[in-house]
Amino acid sequence: MDMERIERLFPRYDDTGKAMIYKAFCIAEEALKEQTRSNGNPFIEHPVAVARIACDEIGLSAECISAVFLHEATRFFPETDITSAGFGKDVYTIVDGLNKISTIKPKDTRLEAENYKKLIVSYSKDPRVTVLKIADRLEVMRSLDMFPKLSRERKVLETMMLYIPLAHQLGLYNIKSEMEDIYFRHAEPEQYRAITNKLKSTESDRQKLMTQFIEPLKQKLSDEGISYKLKVRTKTALSIYKKMQKQKVNFEGVFDVFAIRFIIDCEEDRDIEHALCWKVFSYVTEEYESDTKRLRDWISNPKPNGYESLHITVKNREGSFLEVQIRTKRMDDMAESGLASHWSYKGIRHEETLDKWLTAVRKALESPLGSDTDPMASYYEDDLMELPSKEIFVFTPTGELRKLSAGATVLDFAFDIHTNLGIKCTGGKINGKAVPIKEKLKTGDIVEIMSGKNQKPSADWLNFVVTTKARTKIKQKMSEAEFQKASEGKEILSRRLKNWKMEVDDETMAALLKKYQFKTLNAFYAAIGEGTFDVADVKTFVNEIANQKTEAPVQDNKVKTGVESNKGNDDILVIDAKNVRGIDYRMARCCNPVFGDDVFGFVTRTEGIKIHRMSCPNAARLLESYPYRIQKVKWSSTPSSGNFQTGIRVVAALEPSVINEIMDIVNSFRASIRMFNVSENNRQGTYDITMKIAVPSNLELDKVISMVRNLKHVLKINRM
Repeated sequence: MDMERIERLFPRYDDTGKAMIYKAFCIAEEALKEQTRSNGNPFIEHPVAVARIACDEIGLSAECISAVFLHEATRFFPETDITSAGFGKDVYTIVDGLNKISTIKPKDTRLEAENYKKLIVSYSKDPRVTVLKIADRLEVMRSLDMFPKLSRERKVLETMMLYIPLAHQLGLYNIKSEMEDIYFRHAEPEQYRAITNKLKSTESDRQKLMTQFIEPLKQKLSDEGISYKLKVRTKTALSIYKKMQKQKVNFEGVFDVFAIRFIIDCEEDRDIEHALCWKVFSYVTEEYESDTKRLRDWISNPKPNGYESLHITVKNREGSFLEVQIRTKRMDDMAESGLASHWSYKGIRHEETLDKWLTAVRKALESPLGSDTDPMASYYEDDLMELPSKEIFVFTPTGELRKLSAGATVLDFAFDIHTNLGIKCTGGKINGKAVPIKEKLKTGDIVEIMSGKNQKPSADWLNFVVTTKARTKIKQKMSEAEFQKASEGKEILSRRLKNWKMEVDDETMAALLKKYQFKTLNAFYAAIGEGTFDVADVKTFVNEIANQKTEAPVQDNKVKTGVESNKGNDDILVIDAKNVRGIDYRMARCCNPVFGDDVFGFVTRTEGIKIHRMSCPNAARLLESYPYRIQKVKWSSTPSSGNFQTGIRVVAALEPSVINEIMDIVNSFRASIRMFNVSENNRQGTYDITMKIAVPSNLELDKVISMVRNLKHVLKINRM
């Protein structure tokens, strides 16, 4: 960058100031020549942009602009010599403060905004350091899209919790509003788009209202020789959204979406300024009906931060309410730039004025936000508030950021850290206060987990956890516990049956499960293992079934059980029928048929009849080559069991959450996972997932496949 460009970018400074900035820039350019930003552009673009904000939008001195460049140079390369360049004490103090603040990481403070702010203030011997940090953050927010997703989320959170409140306290209204707007765009993109689209579509209406409003006043103001500019001040999208939430109305229900602002051009004499503002006020209230309850006189009694303006709400000819703001050019600059205007207005550089501004800034920073001593406490009508969101951001005691679903509990957080920690979780501490495992978290909380070695998952946990990972792991652990008990129960039953010299066939077992209302065989065995079911009842039931069979009438031996006569066609084998005897058939492993699939039978030489899907890869070859060995089959009217195993292959993007999402979907239906295998294809950036599941019918299987296919990160799914 040559001197000519410095003069073009920073025209407001005198030759001495421009020379200082140019010298600082040359040092930074040399130090940062090898550094790039996330988008690959030269890093020097960042301090240039920050310097422009500090110059044009805040009005800071040439010393501050120089400090911005020197800070970035020494941050990356501490060995950079700036002391011999003769910048002056102010510059070195600001650079030192900025460098100290840059060493503060969010994990060091867990983003406790008040404490983090105190650290910044303590490192800022010169309050201009804090103002420059806000300028720096504004540039980062403007460039937010270039950063990786996790980094972007961190910066949005930091801005909401720290930098927006700081800008609020310092009265940097324009900067605060812009950062809020960017934050809102990333935190609630759908709401942001909806409101901004509404604002765009109604812009012409607002301009029309302003034109109609001023028309009857033009002549009066002209006759009085009052020079003014009229401007429509529209609320930010975030501010409108807050109003909608607070008042429980839609966009059309917010009547103060915009205000009409008179900006009077006159000499800077308080008496003259006040007289003109009240004169305009009188003309407005003579022409339009006013609501005196909403009159705000901050001219006679300026706010503690120096804010001056007249606000009044009036009703126009159509009956619409309009907010009217009346102020002078000096007052408007003050309102837009806040405390910075105390000393930067029209290039004022008096030491006395600067000292007053520095004192005011320090007082604002050292006062708790919203307190009685906060000069900015009542500057804005809308309170700072956290947006409702689908996500929350919380921190471990070491400052690690974790993103969870809104409504997440301490237990969700524990599972997010580690499955074993979730399993053993007995409670937690939120910001140092002990809470139960079902306590809900909110953004910014610091969460510590307490655990106990004897803790075990409970079905009740599923009633309050909200994250997919927690639900899946709880179900998985409970299944493992059930499986263990089922193994013990199966062993107990096997020993008893051997002692009783009894055997239990599948039909009897199905009837037993139905009578005692066990949904699965595993649940039955688990009940035996846990001791909640008396195994002696099995003996009684088996004897009853045996007696019933002995008393049943003998069927005509000429009828082939399990085979229906179908006139004009070959006999049809009814598979999965309860009363089939003497017919050996099994499901082919090459295609894993499920109840309800279109199927056919193939008579093998040694393994009886194999049941294949019509869509089996081997179907065409078998049907063409061995027609004489094909057996027509059909399913019984209802399945006798839910143990039809089949395979599914899923290709999904390398997103860790997708695995838990798939497992959760399977578990949410009448299906169970028998095998689950995941391999990573780093070259393609995908997971290759194969699993075997047990389902009662192809209807349930289709539901599972459909739900998995609709997942955001799933690319392909098919049966194996």
